[in-house]
Amino acid sequence: MGVTREDVLSALGGLKDPATGQDLVAADVIRAMTVDGGTVRFVIEIDPKAAKAYEPVRAEAQARVQALPGVETASVVLTAHSKPADPPELKAARKPAPKPEAVPGVDRIVAIGSGKGGVGKSTVSANLACALAAEGRRVGLLDADVYGPSQPRMMGVSGRPASPDGKTILPMRNHGVTMMSIGLMVAEGQAVAWRGPMLMGALQQMLMQVKWGELDILLVDLPPGTGDVQMTLAQKARLDGAIMVSTPQDVALLDARKGIDMFNTLKTPLHGLIENMSTHVCSNCGHEEHIFGHGGVAREAEKLGVPLLAEIPLHLDIRTAADDGVPIVVSHPDSAQAQSFRDLARRLIADGLA
Repeated sequence: MGVTREDVLSALGGLKDPATGQDLVAADVIRAMTVDGGTVRFVIEIDPKAAKAYEPVRAEAQARVQALPGVETASVVLTAHSKPADPPELKAARKPAPKPEAVPGVDRIVAIGSGKGGVGKSTVSANLACALAAEGRRVGLLDADVYGPSQPRMMGVSGRPASPDGKTILPMRNHGVTMMSIGLMVAEGQAVAWRGPMLMGALQQMLMQVKWGELDILLVDLPPGTGDVQMTLAQKARLDGAIMVSTPQDVALLDARKGIDMFNTLKTPLHGLIENMSTHVCSNCGHEEHIFGHGGVAREAEKLGVPLLAEIPLHLDIRTAADDGVPIVVSHPDSAQAQSFRDLARRLIADGLA
């Protein structure tokens, strides 16, 4: 019967390990043992600095194994144990985030956002832009709602912007406002079926490659919600602040709070809130009715410690003027509805925000 692994370990059992005083088996320094017929091989793993002390032990171990019945050849060598390698760093190397850039010629950029669609954010943006222009400000309006651009229709602008050198884009202008929208770059009614990276590239082009000229303020009409456009705008452009538009109803306010939280996360100052469709006055009888509730945005502004900038009424003329491409501030400048936007513009100017 040939020699076994157990026979070899038994022969080594009384041989002391110089480092621990235990026998070699108990010290767990025997590695890579093979017993192949009459040939036995293994290594003793040691600290390389103790090689001199271990040499007699190695020789004795080899002699004991060689003396076992059935062993023809015994080979015992010393090997240095190595420190386990550090585990690989699994985190992707983080590059420092690029600093937001100023848009050439633009003094300040203010984003106009909403938590959900349908609250009249684009209508407010168009009328506020025209109201600020009427107050003598040099105003730009960027329609950043790439999937649902509405500013070309509201501002009465059509045609395709020119690019004389193939690098810069010349914006359109109407009602005293310099304007740019992705809606001017695609055919009317054509869907913009873009994924995030293409959308972000388009936004960056409209910010940095449009020849805006000298502007006191650039208003950015954001898409509803808290998506890629909002984050890209805050990270790429030097954004001076944001204004949130909401109707008074609880569902709209719930989504508006998410938008506000997003701007807080992006460290964008919140200039204030606008309550749109605040009240409706019947054109026939003069009865005032709060169709979407009343005061919800004011209470939210108070809770946040920011101003309620305006309460814009719900009125048919505001809607029809926007559909006709002439915002009510321009089409009916002396109306009570236009006055709401003019008062908002004057307040922003007085507060140094526009």
